[in-house]
Amino acid sequence: MEPENKFLALASHSFKFRMYLLYKLPAAFFSGIRIREINTEKCTTSVPYKWLTQNPFRSTYFASLAMAAEMSTGVLALSNVYQRKPAVSMLVTKMEANYFKKATSTSFFTCEDGLKIANAVNDAISSGDGKTVTVKTTGRNKDDETIAEFLFTWSFKAKLIA
Repeated sequence: MEPENKFLALASHSFKFRMYLLYKLPAAFFSGIRIREINTEKCTTSVPYKWLTQNPFRSTYFASLAMAAEMSTGVLALSNVYQRKPAVSMLVTKMEANYFKKATSTSFFTCEDGLKIANAVNDAISSGDGKTVTVKTTGRNKDDETIAEFLFTWSFKAKLIA
């Protein structure tokens, strides 16, 4: 699907987004987190199993998994608030995680709740009140086995100028 806004265009361009990560999220940059697929409804990210992301138990460190999981939801959120008029603030207010299998290879996280996020942002703008939405992302390994599921609660609030 063709990017429909400026942030999706940025996120779809590998080099530009890597430079964005280096500037705004250096931990994600150095961990090797990448966007594999993105459109208005869905985002898939990946995190490699390598020296910078491993734990002493020969698997991917939980925080590296959480970072890739959060990015799969956060990029969808950013695509809805980027250069928005009025500006909209966004913040993770809650995270829940369930781990099912050791992550011993590249892990892929997919969030398919882009429309839920867009609706929450639009509701926050139209109502002037803060709105929250809880979205799910599922982590899978290279064999398509579920390794983890995360729920992120995002809060959005329009920055109305008095």
